[in-house]
Amino acid sequence: MSLLQFPAVPPLSLYIHIPWCVRKCPYCDFNSHERGEDMDEYAYAQALIHDLELSLPEVWGRKCYSMFIGGGTPSLLSPRIYDELLSAIRARLPLLPDCEITLEANPGTVEHGRFAEYRACGINRFSLGAQSFDDTCLERLGRIHNAAQTRLAIEELHQAGCDNFNIDLMFGLPGQDPAQVLVDVEQAIAAHPAHISYYQLTLEPNTYFAAHPPQVPDDDVRWRMQETGIARLAEAGYARYEISAYSRAGRQCRHNLNYWTFGDYLGIGAGAHGKLTYGARQEVQRQHKHRHPDAYVQHTLAGTPVAGTRALSAHDLRLEFMMNALRLCDGFAKTTFAERTGQPLSTLSRELALAEQQGLVEITLDRVRPTERGLNFLNDLLALFV
Repeated sequence: MSLLQFPAVPPLSLYIHIPWCVRKCPYCDFNSHERGEDMDEYAYAQALIHDLELSLPEVWGRKCYSMFIGGGTPSLLSPRIYDELLSAIRARLPLLPDCEITLEANPGTVEHGRFAEYRACGINRFSLGAQSFDDTCLERLGRIHNAAQTRLAIEELHQAGCDNFNIDLMFGLPGQDPAQVLVDVEQAIAAHPAHISYYQLTLEPNTYFAAHPPQVPDDDVRWRMQETGIARLAEAGYARYEISAYSRAGRQCRHNLNYWTFGDYLGIGAGAHGKLTYGARQEVQRQHKHRHPDAYVQHTLAGTPVAGTRALSAHDLRLEFMMNALRLCDGFAKTTFAERTGQPLSTLSRELALAEQQGLVEITLDRVRPTERGLNFLNDLLALFV
């Protein structure tokens, strides 16, 4: 008999991966490939639909809470493709009436009028990869767009009647100083987005920047950038609800909240990952799809899109839950831990006591939340649960 007991399955989201970019950014470690002349968006969309069909027995009867189209650069694909794709998804997977559907967009790839067309397909939220409003910083970062294109994309969003959008903003860029960061933050605020993601550039393994590290501001300067940015965002009405996410009231990203509260999600597309809870057999599984777009399409049309599957152990579940939920400023309800991991929170009594003693978490009758120190030293906090 399983030691895990799941009283109910968590909310279900859908992630759709679009693997192409105009050019690979030197800091990017996502599964992305430079677009070639042979990119066939129609064939890829058909593979996505077939991938979903093959996954349906795993989620039969469940409704989709949110959808996120990420990449790569999803805005490379035409509105016509998304109209057909989303229609096909709705015919196969029931969506909640208020399902949040997000599309990531690069300011350098959005043609005039496209946001209005994307909205007409049913996409109701956008995430704009601005990163900076400084052309020199963007060039050093290897981005294909400039600040003028970002401003034009923001104007297009407003003209399309879309106020539910996120702006991605990075700090600690090569050659950047605190004054430039504050200018970036001010310009992001002036765009009136519902949400701002404000995070530090990190040199991830297996990227160009990891092999050829650029000169970035030192730790003290980056700390100052973070603190002044957070203060200005709060002053402008953007509440920090996750370690790098800030929103106006009621405008948190529902899709990411489902990740951070250890909800379930289907992943379709090249290299996409998924996590599903199987109540009948009291098990949680992770799976991933074939990474290269051509291999993904071929395997999917042959009925074998899944490259690997593994069941999570009790320890995996505890660790992964904490790695997600402790990113949230408000932490998590104790009952949520039991529901999503199939185990009582008492299995972590020793680790939580140690975290509380070190001032990294605050434990109340019904919640566990990271302190400010815990958010600032999140790696130290998570190391207690490894």
